[in-house]
Amino acid sequence: MDPVLAASAHSHRQITPLVAGVDEVGRGCLAGPVVAACVALPDVSISSLPPFIRDSKKLSPLLREQACRWIYRHAPVVSVGLATVEEIERMNILHASLLAMRRAVENAGIVPQMLLVDGTYLPDALPCPAEAVVDGDARVPVISAASIVAKVVRDHLMTQLHCLYPQYGFAQHKGYATPAHRQAILRLGLCPQHRVSFCANLLALPLGGEDG
Repeated sequence: MDPVLAASAHSHRQITPLVAGVDEVGRGCLAGPVVAACVALPDVSISSLPPFIRDSKKLSPLLREQACRWIYRHAPVVSVGLATVEEIERMNILHASLLAMRRAVENAGIVPQMLLVDGTYLPDALPCPAEAVVDGDARVPVISAASIVAKVVRDHLMTQLHCLYPQYGFAQHKGYATPAHRQAILRLGLCPQHRVSFCANLLALPLGGEDG
């Protein structure tokens, strides 16, 4: 099975309505899926939360892994959704990101009382009221937690892809447009997990020029 389809949803069911945060990771990558997470935190004060519950971009990989383990252990809701490379190419990255977010919410197993979604757009057909929060991953703990889970899950998926396509170095750059990744594409062409339109735009490669 394609490893990008291996992200599984995880949730702890409870009756009390919750406010959940939603965020996605991987919009700017040249390869791999976009991954979203939906997280509700335990009913504690913000000051009682661990200090690593903050924007995933501000955490080291080790701290993100530690934070993700804490979230899965303590959060009443943790779920994941993704959109594949094929979906990204078919509907564009914005709509694919919103699709991944909606799937993360649908996979939660309960309907939150309210969703706080990072960014300026909301997914369609959400099951409850929702609010878009600009820079929410840096400002709102439940969105920060969602950003952490989405980042860790996506990084693990890209490490699995590295096993299939080690020549591209996915385990190191996770599909982002690093110099090493660009050079690998120019040398080897594209693999099935590259976003053709992204690579054509950023690297001036001809559409349809992928191999494999």
